[in-house]
Formats: sequence, C-alpha cells, structure tokens
Amino acid sequence: MADIARHLGIGVRSVRTYRTAKILPKEDRMIGRTPVWRPSTITGWQRPGQGAGGGRPRKDASASPDERGQDEDG
Repeated sequence: MADIARHLGIGVRSVRTYRTAKILPKEDRMIGRTPVWRPSTITGWQRPGQGAGGGRPRKDASASPDERGQDEDG
C-alpha cells in the first residue's frame, strides 16, 4: 500500500481508508492477507476528488480589505 500512497501522493492511512470504503479498485490478488494490485489497475483508476475541485473559494489576496468586506484593521 505504500507504493500506491507514494504514486497518488497521499498517506498510507488514506489508501487503507479508500480500500475499506471500497473506493479503491478491488485488489487483483491476495497474498496471504495482503492485497496486491497490478500497476495498470492503479494508474487507470481515477482517484475521487481529483479534477473539478470544490470546497470553499479562497479569498482573493489581491483585493483591498474593503473589497473583501473588511475594514483596514482586519
């Protein structure tokens, strides 16, 4: 799972969470209790949350305080 985490740029804990939540593709095989994926399975998978973005918009740092709805003191 460390290889997958490194490839995706996330923590191993996130990979485990994705697997538990069945977000990660089903493992290609199990070796004992260890799940194993082919590289092509992971590279062909679109990680959730990638792409469109979302969440709260960032404040425009270039706007003056009164344009952001603040007075000069913050």
